[in-house]
Amino acid sequence: MSARERSPRHRPWSVYRANTFDLSSEMMGLTLAGNSQDPDEPVLEFSLACSELITPSLDRKPNSFVAVSVTTPPQAFWTKHAQTEIIEGTSNPIFLSSIAFFQDSLINQQTQVKLSVYDVKDRSQGTMYLLGSSLFTVKELLLEKQHRLHLMLRSAENERVGNITIIAWQMEEKRDQRAPVTRLPDTINGRMVLPVDESLTESLGIRAKYASLCKDTLLKSVFGGAMSRMYRLPTTDGNHLRILEQMAESVLSLNIPRQFVKLLLEEDAARVCELEELGVLSPCWEGLRRQIVTQYQTIILNYQETLTDLHQYKGPSFKASNLKAEKKLEFLPTNLHIQRMRVQDDSGSDLTYDIVTIGAPAAHSQGFKNGGLRKLIHKFEEAKKHVYEEGCSSMSSSQSIVYIPQDIMRAKEIIAHINTLKTQVSYYAERLSRAAKDRSSNGLERTLAILADKTRQLVTVCDCKLLANAIQALNAARPEYIASKTSPTAGDADQVMLRNDQDTLVARWTGRNSRSSLHISWHEEEWEKVWLNVDKSLECIIQRVDKLLQKERLQSDSCEDVFQCDQTCTSKKGNLERRAYWINPDYRGDTSSSSTSPSSSSSPVSSICHFHTHKNCNTPAEEAAPGEWSEALYPLLTTLTDCVAMMSDKAKKAMVFLLMQDTAPTIAMDLSLQYRRDVVFCQTLTALICGFIIKLRNCLHDDGFLRQLYTIGLLAQFESLLSTYGEELSMLEDMSIGILDLRNVTFKVTQATSASSPDMLPVITGNRDGFNVRIPLPGSMFDALPREIQNGMLLRVQPVLFSVGINEQQTLAEKFGDTSLQELINMESLARLNSYYEQFKEVLPEDCLPRSRSQTCLPELLRFLGQNVHARKNKNVDILWQAAEICRRLNGVRFTSCKSAKDRTAMSVTLEQCLILQHEHGMAPQVFTQALDCMRSEGCRRENTMKNVGCRKYAFNTLQLKAFPKHYRPPEGTYGKVET
Repeated sequence: MSARERSPRHRPWSVYRANTFDLSSEMMGLTLAGNSQDPDEPVLEFSLACSELITPSLDRKPNSFVAVSVTTPPQAFWTKHAQTEIIEGTSNPIFLSSIAFFQDSLINQQTQVKLSVYDVKDRSQGTMYLLGSSLFTVKELLLEKQHRLHLMLRSAENERVGNITIIAWQMEEKRDQRAPVTRLPDTINGRMVLPVDESLTESLGIRAKYASLCKDTLLKSVFGGAMSRMYRLPTTDGNHLRILEQMAESVLSLNIPRQFVKLLLEEDAARVCELEELGVLSPCWEGLRRQIVTQYQTIILNYQETLTDLHQYKGPSFKASNLKAEKKLEFLPTNLHIQRMRVQDDSGSDLTYDIVTIGAPAAHSQGFKNGGLRKLIHKFEEAKKHVYEEGCSSMSSSQSIVYIPQDIMRAKEIIAHINTLKTQVSYYAERLSRAAKDRSSNGLERTLAILADKTRQLVTVCDCKLLANAIQALNAARPEYIASKTSPTAGDADQVMLRNDQDTLVARWTGRNSRSSLHISWHEEEWEKVWLNVDKSLECIIQRVDKLLQKERLQSDSCEDVFQCDQTCTSKKGNLERRAYWINPDYRGDTSSSSTSPSSSSSPVSSICHFHTHKNCNTPAEEAAPGEWSEALYPLLTTLTDCVAMMSDKAKKAMVFLLMQDTAPTIAMDLSLQYRRDVVFCQTLTALICGFIIKLRNCLHDDGFLRQLYTIGLLAQFESLLSTYGEELSMLEDMSIGILDLRNVTFKVTQATSASSPDMLPVITGNRDGFNVRIPLPGSMFDALPREIQNGMLLRVQPVLFSVGINEQQTLAEKFGDTSLQELINMESLARLNSYYEQFKEVLPEDCLPRSRSQTCLPELLRFLGQNVHARKNKNVDILWQAAEICRRLNGVRFTSCKSAKDRTAMSVTLEQCLILQHEHGMAPQVFTQALDCMRSEGCRRENTMKNVGCRKYAFNTLQLKAFPKHYRPPEGTYGKVET
């Protein structure tokens, strides 16, 4: 029988206790293996402590660290595996960073480990010398009782220079099996000592909820390149915390921009098509259209080139900070990573904290000479206002049409509503046809109710003065267009004429009547005919279905040969109640019999509209025999869809023409601004999607969070460390607008079609008016969601941004510049955060929120945050700390940014991790600074600098750091002049 079969659960070798198994016999011929229940469990983890270190110079105590190298036979050379942090001024250092070997380390019992202790003479210069070293094998450590080795350190001259203790951490399966443990002294030279204790354990049920970045089906599809660091930190109650710190990049850094740029390309190409589909226009309007189309084609070409570049890109799945101004990669977020801290303690608690780190979303490749988005949007609005005022001033002389901003917004809404409702009407008409074919009475009634509702909504949208006027304006823009309004007794002098001026965009009116005399002209009446045809078609369908269902219920054998519509089509306009305009799809006859038919050049309706003077409308189908409902309804449904298509097309063209008039004077500025906004938004959106996915996965079994998610949406809290001076001020302008635009994003969770990685990637749909992100989940995860989310409920986002500059440039801004933008952003976000919490209190119970050890309640935290936001205090980082805590306690997602997400961001996330450990997990306060320096010197963020610029140093200098708040300063030797 194998050892795996003999053990109650397959565990790493570091879990066995000497008093439970005979290790010498149990380990023969076996290799180290990982924990199948916890994929992030190291196969071996040990901590180090030195004692009685001796330096050649007896007047100073060493600043020591331990470098760990390994070699596994038959390998003949040493490979550096890890190193501890530097501990200054003591001969008895206790190191907080533990040495972990994970499942990909490929170590076995024969692996040799060399511990080299160095004394650092000058941290800033990096000068050091080897104090001494010692060797052991993995097998020796595991065979030793209590898995602890005490080794002598010897110098290169083979002289004793001190001792080193190796303590292998043990993962106990059952707490009642713990053996008595001897403890090291509580303190050495005033420092808290790591206790060698029974380790961290938890129930299998809790552990199953933990989602590994490396192994989880969903997360490994989205994140990759994870690196890990481990720490053992003492607590105030004499126990210890086990910390796993991880950092991973995301394939979404490239995947989302590819999708996003493709959508922008399709949207702008569709706008060009809409302009082209307006038909023939008079020379003046045609010139204007060509000007707009040319501008759009330039932007479309840029998107095409960008999309090609993105598909040809073969580099890593993150954009390094030194490439943030690269034109080909401008849509990619800079240095996007997920920063994770997993905290376990001896009570079985296992909590994970995630922060998305991203370089400030900004258009670096376009530069900041003219400011950022806030300033550019203000300039654009001023230009639009100037055009509007000029138009108003020329109204009296030229009779030109000027649309107010509300009209423009309304026009965009009308186009969106028409596109949506037209699709829905066609869909439910098809559904009604299928229900008729199946002779489903219930299906027929239900579908008809929805079809009627959608059709009436569409008619309501189209029945507005703005649309009628826009249709009239489009008709007036046709070449040699002539509109007239005459009465039976009117002479030529009473005729009002409208002709296109061939040289200008101004319509000239002739005749003794004013323009207002045409307000109730045949142009408006003709538009009324169009939407009345839709209304009439719907009424006939309703009556036909009622008749069919009535006959079905009565089981009558006799049927009328012809069904007549016995209900007069009614309208909100009383003078049209006696008229019915019936669209006959097969009608090809002469329309001259229509008493009010306009000229064919201006009335596309006249070719398919047949005017009836009687009240009842005859349907082209005979009464349906049993089983032939679909034949009875098919002609009526065809007529309805034709009417809807014609009305929608006419309305959409009119709105496109209206928007064309509004856009024309500022088109170049408009598209340039939009392009910059697209770049910034794409970077922000990518970060948001990463944060949403990891939050959803972590809280998949948190009913309170899921209820909060579908009820009031997800809180996304961004932290900015940008200054308000120089280019960073413009970056902050860009970033703040990009985050505000996230309010137009919704999420929808779906079930993935398969468990393959490509099928797990999010899919974006929509346009600039609103994007929807579809998140596929594996079937087992999808089944865990509440019914509301499974049914496709759209999940909203509430983004907030809090910004506090901390560097030397912020000092200049505070003394000589302007910090008003930072203050404005923080006050706006405070209002939105308070609003979000008020919504929460109205509809959700407090038990939806995560538990906290903090003695400060949420309302108090919000009050303190408000006080700090309104206080005029320089570099008030309390704002950032309080906003982050509020976000975590409101189940939000955390994002942290500086210019490149490399240096200041590293200081922020490590500080946040230590604050969480102290406030929520009882980390001993006397090791706070040591833990903070340890994470900054040996943690994942130090490796982030290497990934970005090829150097393990933060890009600070000593003079800069004097301007930094105390808690944001890295330890000596970890910073220097490097590329940012």
